[in-house]
Amino acid sequence: MLKDYLVKESSFNRLTFQTDARLAPHTTFGIGGLADYLVTPHNEEAFLSLVTLLRENEIRFGVFGNGSNLLFDDKGFRGVVILTKGIRGVEFQDTLVKVSCGVPLISLSIQAARHSLSGLEFACGIPGTVGGAIFMNAGAHGGAMSDIVLSSRYLDVQGNVLEITQHDFAYRHSVYQDTDRIILSCCLGLSYGTESEIRAKMEENKQKRTMTQPVNDKSAGSVFRRTEGVIPAALIDRAGLKGLSVCGASVSEKHAGFIVNRGDATACDVLSLIELIKNRIDSVYGVQLIPEIRYIPER
Repeated sequence: MLKDYLVKESSFNRLTFQTDARLAPHTTFGIGGLADYLVTPHNEEAFLSLVTLLRENEIRFGVFGNGSNLLFDDKGFRGVVILTKGIRGVEFQDTLVKVSCGVPLISLSIQAARHSLSGLEFACGIPGTVGGAIFMNAGAHGGAMSDIVLSSRYLDVQGNVLEITQHDFAYRHSVYQDTDRIILSCCLGLSYGTESEIRAKMEENKQKRTMTQPVNDKSAGSVFRRTEGVIPAALIDRAGLKGLSVCGASVSEKHAGFIVNRGDATACDVLSLIELIKNRIDSVYGVQLIPEIRYIPER
């Protein structure tokens, strides 16, 4: 039934799909086994139709963007992995920007600069999509999505498309983490600026990122959440854990807050290394680190 539906939808170019698809190439970590189905809807209508079908037939599914903050299991994903990167509408209306969930943040920041709109300079190096960025309240260089998100549209579990203006934003947190709502789009409030100054700030942010983070290695970004008075990378560094490895997974020598895939790391390697770090920091400093990376189990 599901495959017949996907074949029909793909024949009308409403989506593309694969069966027994490797997930590793679809994550910045480069880790993950086979998904039963990997589906990329080409627009919001196809996305809503697919989710409705899956829910009605109680088929397990997960919705993901650019795979930049997650770790898929080595055994893959039993069910349907939906990638939103085919849903890319952007509409500029003066200082307001309406954006679909699958738009890459980096691309959006460049488009905003072309329109002389300021507010997205912080996002110029974040390798995620708008939907994922709202979900995690992504931020960098003193800015975050909470600074610019005016409203967002979502699909609820009853199949209704609704809109909210209150997102319960906090550090790496939004209301969407506490519900089964699926982000569809948002409206951002930016401000007019000078294109040359906006681009200069973006270049400065990119250089800082390149100098301080392992941008040329495969990773999923910061491994642990910052909490009040606790900077995980500083504790990990002070504990002498840079370079600590479990098989192909290592604590970055460049930034202790990152775990990098040296080429053959598995999810098991990463999870084991996370536990080693947590135990060491708890033992030495009495601090319990909280993972920021989302681990997606097989079932």
